[in-house]
Amino acid sequence: MVPLAGVGADAPRLKPDERIVFYPTVAQRIPGENAWRAEIRGCVYEPEPRSWLTTALREALELKDIELTPLEEKVFDERARLFLVDHERGKKVFVRFGDQIFAVGKSGADGRFGGEVKLRDTALERRSPTRRDDSPETKHARSETGAPFAAVLPEGDKRAFPGEVFLLESEGLSVISDIDDTIKITEVRDRNATLRNTFLREFQPVPGMAELYQRLARERGAQFHYISASPWQLYEPLAALVDTHGFPHGTFALKEFRWKSRKFFSLFANPEKYKPGVIEPLLKQFPKRRFILVGDSGERDPEIYAALARKYPKEIERIYIRDVTDETSDSPRYQKTFAGLAKKQWKIFREPTEIPFASD
Repeated sequence: MVPLAGVGADAPRLKPDERIVFYPTVAQRIPGENAWRAEIRGCVYEPEPRSWLTTALREALELKDIELTPLEEKVFDERARLFLVDHERGKKVFVRFGDQIFAVGKSGADGRFGGEVKLRDTALERRSPTRRDDSPETKHARSETGAPFAAVLPEGDKRAFPGEVFLLESEGLSVISDIDDTIKITEVRDRNATLRNTFLREFQPVPGMAELYQRLARERGAQFHYISASPWQLYEPLAALVDTHGFPHGTFALKEFRWKSRKFFSLFANPEKYKPGVIEPLLKQFPKRRFILVGDSGERDPEIYAALARKYPKEIERIYIRDVTDETSDSPRYQKTFAGLAKKQWKIFREPTEIPFASD
């Protein structure tokens, strides 16, 4: 899509309670040009305040008869609002990068929109993906890979709907990280615990993982891609977890999910089909980059990652699996899963401090 001189009356006129959320995505350098090709994705929605829908969601989650503490009630109300929204269709969305303005599509029935834009290198503002503060302990780790932008709104609408794309060079190191039980405590093997950790409790980080990722960003220049079978409705609290607890910023890929479609419990479906469909396109898009895959043993991350490593042996440098199932590296599961892969290519760890930083 080409830059627009002005959007005028075409800019979306959002009601006071309608919102735009942008999902962080990748921008790829265009060979031979001082420009980038970026995909812009997001959703236009309106919160649904009707209390009976909150009750319906609570019943769907089988939480109706569970007595909640005041804090749990508060967290549940906040999370429920993320699912109980009216998606706004037919909204034209425009974004501004510096002095460039682009049309990035019209929202569909599910409120989602997307479009590809060409960004001039000289027009981009850059900022660090490691943390957005300027504290002394992180200032030296800054790298200019995040390019912020914002929605263009009609004159008089003073709200701000920001977004960010991450500028990914053709060569370098990327960390593709699972979220649940890899960087966030979810306890996916226990359905009741998963429900509570998802809907009733503030998200908690896995100890030591933020420090590990910060070191990878500082010492190896790694950029980050967070993937999960969690639904897009949880993007904002997940992004807040990353930001608040000092994880490097990066792209997100979450699962599309609409509970009104009677597929609510697909929220807990096995991610074995979902994750390869997210990871493999990134490997194909950046064949000269090297990738570290980080996951946990609670579901099928080891099997998914091992299969990808066999298919993309040059691209995938390392696989790190956080042990949550009390299985050592010499267990039958891992001996079968990683058969044929070099021993140095994969590691099972309990503490993030066990992971080395050497590139050999």
